[in-house]
Amino acid sequence: MAILNKIRSKSIYLILIIALALFAFIFSGIIDQGGFDSSKQNTVATINGEDIDREDFARKVEQQVRRLGPTGTTTRAVNSVWDQEVNRMVLEEQYEELGIQIGKDRITDLLKGALENDVRFQDADGNYSEGKMQEFIATLKDSGNPRDYQDWIIFEESLANTEKQNVYYNLVKAGLGATLKDGEVAYRLGGNSVDIQFVQIPYASIPDEDIAVSKAEIETYINAHKDDYQTDATRDIRFVNFEEKASLEDENALKESMMTLLNKELISYNRSTKINDTLAGLRETTDIAGFLSENSDLPYTDRFVFKKDLAGIVRDTISKLETGDIYGPYKDGRYMKLDRVIETRQMPDSVKASHVLVSYQGALRSSETRTEEEATKLADSILSVVKRDKSKFATLAATFSSDTSNKDKGGDLGFQNPNIYTPDFRDYIIDNNEGSLDIVKTDFGFHIIEIIEQKNFQKVLKIASVAKEILPSDQTISEVYTNTQKFEIGAGEGDFEALAIENGYLVRPVNNIGVMDETLPGQGTQRPIVQWSFEEDAKVGDIKRFQVNNGYIVAQITRKVNKGLQRSEDASARVLPIIRNQKKAAQIKTGISGTTLDAIAQNQSQTVKTSGSINMTSPNIAGAGDEPKVVGAAFSLAEGETSNPIEGAKGIYVIKVTKKTDAPVLENYGTYAVQQTNSARAGVNAKVIEALKAAADIEDNRGVFY
Repeated sequence: MAILNKIRSKSIYLILIIALALFAFIFSGIIDQGGFDSSKQNTVATINGEDIDREDFARKVEQQVRRLGPTGTTTRAVNSVWDQEVNRMVLEEQYEELGIQIGKDRITDLLKGALENDVRFQDADGNYSEGKMQEFIATLKDSGNPRDYQDWIIFEESLANTEKQNVYYNLVKAGLGATLKDGEVAYRLGGNSVDIQFVQIPYASIPDEDIAVSKAEIETYINAHKDDYQTDATRDIRFVNFEEKASLEDENALKESMMTLLNKELISYNRSTKINDTLAGLRETTDIAGFLSENSDLPYTDRFVFKKDLAGIVRDTISKLETGDIYGPYKDGRYMKLDRVIETRQMPDSVKASHVLVSYQGALRSSETRTEEEATKLADSILSVVKRDKSKFATLAATFSSDTSNKDKGGDLGFQNPNIYTPDFRDYIIDNNEGSLDIVKTDFGFHIIEIIEQKNFQKVLKIASVAKEILPSDQTISEVYTNTQKFEIGAGEGDFEALAIENGYLVRPVNNIGVMDETLPGQGTQRPIVQWSFEEDAKVGDIKRFQVNNGYIVAQITRKVNKGLQRSEDASARVLPIIRNQKKAAQIKTGISGTTLDAIAQNQSQTVKTSGSINMTSPNIAGAGDEPKVVGAAFSLAEGETSNPIEGAKGIYVIKVTKKTDAPVLENYGTYAVQQTNSARAGVNAKVIEALKAAADIEDNRGVFY
C-alpha cells in the first residue's frame, strides 16, 4: 500500500517520462522518413530532377490493373506504368528542346481518327460528329464521378503524346541515311571475298587447370571494362516453406466422417423448417443432385464417363463396378471421394451427327426474334421435309440453322465425344441408332438431329461422387505454426541450413532477385518477401517469417549486391574465360616456330586447313566458325602473304591468302544505299529510348511503395 501511495505522489513524473518517450519515438520516425519534408515520402521517382508524384502514379497503376484484368498483378501494372512514365519524361525533354508541340486542331483530327468508328460519336447518318463528342465530354463532367472525366483527359494526352513521339522519331530517322558511297562499301563488304589456308591452334589445346587466374587479375580486368560489368541491385535469399497441409490423421478422420453418409437414415438440419430431417444416405437416396448439393463440395455431374476419364489410381477398380455399387473413400487430387454408381451402359465414345438449330427469343445465346411457338412450327416443318428427303438436310441447315459454327457445313458436327453436348442432346444421340432423325429441345432451342455414325461402343458409368476437400485440422494448423515459430527462433540463434537439415526441412535458395521482382519459384507472388530483402536496414543473415497462402515462409537474406560495378566473384564466370584465353594466347604465340604454314602446323601438332569465298559481311571460316578479327586480317593481306599469329575467338591463327576476288563494279549503288538506310532506321525507336534512359539521372523508389 505504501508503494502505491508513493507511485501516486510521483505520477506527474511518470506522465512526463511517457510523453517524452512517445515524442522521441515519433521524432525518430520523422528523421528516418527524411525529416519533416514530406516530398520524399510522396515521390515514386526522380528523373532528371523532375519528381513522379506518388498519388498520380498510383492512379495510373490502378487504371493499368483494370486494363490487365484478373490475370494481372499490381507489380506487373507498376512496371508497365513505370516504363511508360520514364519514356514519357525523357522524351518530353526532347520535345521541349526541339519545340515539338501538338496544336488544338491536330488534337481534333486525332480524336476523329480514334473515335469515328464508335457509334457513340456518330450522327444519324453514321458519320463522325464532333458535337456528339462534346456532348459525351459534358456528360462525363456532370457524371458525379471525377475519375471518368480524368480518364478522358488521359486518353487525349495519350493521343497527343503518341503524335509527339511519331514526330520526334521521324526527325531522328530523317537524320539516318546512307550515301551512294556507303552503298558501295556495303556492296563490297559482302561481294569481295578471299580464299585462305590457315593453321588454328585452339585455346582448348591447353587445359584450363594449367592456367592460373587470380582474383586481383579479375578485378583489374573489370575496372578496365567498367561499362561492361555494371549491375542492378540484387538479393539472394533462402527459405523454408511450412505448408498447412492435411496430415495422414486428418485424412483418416475425413474418411471416417464420410462413411457416415452411407447410412440409410441420415439426420440433417432443415434450414427452412428449423428442425432435423431424417434423410436417406448415399446408398439409398433417390435425390442424387439434392444429396450432393447438401453433402459434397462438388456438384453432381449428370453424365456418363469412360474408363479413361476416371482417376488413374482407381480407374481399373471403378470401371468394373455395376449399378448401385459403392467405392471409397479414396483420395483424388485435393479431394476425398465416396462414389456410388448410378447407372452403367454401353455407349459410343465418338458420334457423328448433323443438326439444324431452330432458336427463339429467350433461348440460351439466341439473337432470334421468333417466338417459341413459331420455332416449334418451323422445326416440325423442317423435320417433315428431311424425313421425306434426307438429301435436303444440308441445304435446310444452311438456310435455317441458328448455329453459325456449322450451318455452312450443312449442320455437320463431325465426330465428337457425346459428353460435350447438353444432356438431352447427348441422350438422343446415344440412345438411338444410326440414321435416326428427330427433334430434341434443349436450352438453346429445337434441334433437328440426324445420327450419322456411332463408333467404339464401350462400358460407361454414371457416378455420384461425394467430394470433400482435404483440409488440415485445427490441430495440424497449430502444429505447423509452432514448428514455424521454433524454426524461426532457432535459425536466428544458430545455423539456418543446419537446423533445416536436422529437422528434415527443404531449404530453397533463390538468387539474383531484382528490386521489382514479385515471385519466388514454386511459391507464386511473394512481393512482401522481396520488399523486405531490399529494406534499407536489412542485413545479410537477417531472418523473417511471412504468412503466405496455406502456411508460412521463413526466409533468410544470404547476399546483398548493390547497384554499380560487379564484384569479382559475381563477374568471374564471364571474366575468367577471357583472361584465361589471353594467357593461353600468349603461351601459344611463344611456342610457335616456323615460317611456313606446314612448319607451324607440324610444330603445333595441327593440320593446314582451307576456307574459300570468305566475306566481311559473314566472317565465317569453314571448320572454325565466326572469326571476324581473323577475317578482317585476311582482307588486309596481299595474295600469297602469310600473317603473323592472330588472336581469334577460339584460338590462335596463322593464315595465308591464296586468292582475293573483288566484286564486279556496278554503275549505281543506289539499291545498296537504300538497304543501308533501312537497316539504320530499323528499331531506331527502341534504341533512342534506351540511349535517352541510359543518359538520364534516374532515382527509382518504386520498391519502397510497391
